[in-house]
Amino acid sequence: MKTCRKGRAGERRKERGTKISPFLPFSLFTKRSAQRAYTHIWLSVLTLIALPACGYYSFTGATIPSNLDTIAIPLVQDNSLSPLTALDEEMTQRLIDRFVQQTRLSLETSEAEADAVLTATLDRYTNVPTSVTGEERAQRNRVTITVSVRYVDQVEDEELLQRTFSSFEDYDPVVDGLDGERVAALAALENIADDIFTAATSNW
Repeated sequence: MKTCRKGRAGERRKERGTKISPFLPFSLFTKRSAQRAYTHIWLSVLTLIALPACGYYSFTGATIPSNLDTIAIPLVQDNSLSPLTALDEEMTQRLIDRFVQQTRLSLETSEAEADAVLTATLDRYTNVPTSVTGEERAQRNRVTITVSVRYVDQVEDEELLQRTFSSFEDYDPVVDGLDGERVAALAALENIADDIFTAATSNW
C-alpha cells in the first residue's frame, strides 16, 4: 500500500514539475520583441550611414546629392497672362518651403554661388467652364496652371530635371467669385510644387 501511495505522489510531483509557467509566453514574447526592435534600429542606422555615399536622405523621403549644400531659387517668371496678381511670388515661396525647409539645403541668393539652381516659369493659365446650367450660366469653372522647371547641379555641371508640370482645381464662379478663382489657383500651385519636389528628389 505504501508503495502505491509513493508512486502516486511521485506522479503528482512529476506533473507539478512539468507544469508550464503562465508567465513564460509573455517573457518570451517580450524578449523576442526587444530583439526585433534592436535589429530594426541597427538596420536603420546602417542604412543612414551608407546613404551619404550617393546622397542625403531626409525623413520626408527626399534625397539630395551629397555634393549639394546650397540652392538658389530665383523669383518664378510669370508668362501666363493670369488676371491674378502675385502668382509668381506664391509659386516661388512654395518651392522654397519644399527645397529648403524639407531638406538640408540652405538658400543662396546668388545664382552664381549656389551649388544648385532651380528656375521655374508660369507658362499658361486658363479658367474655363466645366459645366453649364440650363440658362447657359457656368456652374463650375476649372483653373489650370502649367509650369516649366529646370533644376541644375552647378558643381557637376549636370541638369537634374527639366520638365513641364500642370495641375487644375475647380470652383463655383457664382458663389465663390474671384476669391474662389484665387483659392483654386493657389491649390493648383500647391499640387505643382509637390510634383516638382517629388520629381527632383526621387531619382537618387
